[in-house]
Amino acid sequence: MNILRLFPVIFSMLLLGAHFYRGGHLLLAAGALLSLGLLFIRRPPAVWLMQGLLGAGTAEWITTAVQLAAFRHAQGLPWQRLAVILGIVSLFTLLSTLVFRTAALRDRYHFHPKKS
Repeated sequence: MNILRLFPVIFSMLLLGAHFYRGGHLLLAAGALLSLGLLFIRRPPAVWLMQGLLGAGTAEWITTAVQLAAFRHAQGLPWQRLAVILGIVSLFTLLSTLVFRTAALRDRYHFHPKKS
């Protein structure tokens, strides 16, 4: 059942891996795929690292969206749909960090962040 709870994280990292692979960044693609191994480590540092990687992935998606939209706009091509799609992917990747806040995954990873 935890696999379903972790699906957003897994899907986000697979998308990032595909993005890096398509761009010819094989080490980053491999890193994105290998980072899924963190999900087998049931300790808070693994959660923090995965959340950091998802945050960096969000930044990558936003950077890519801005660059591609600007390029298409400069060429006189439609860019709005591209911006919306990559915006949704960015938001999905960012929201994937929140799955570790569910009760079941907090218990699994012994992750109990301090409330402020």
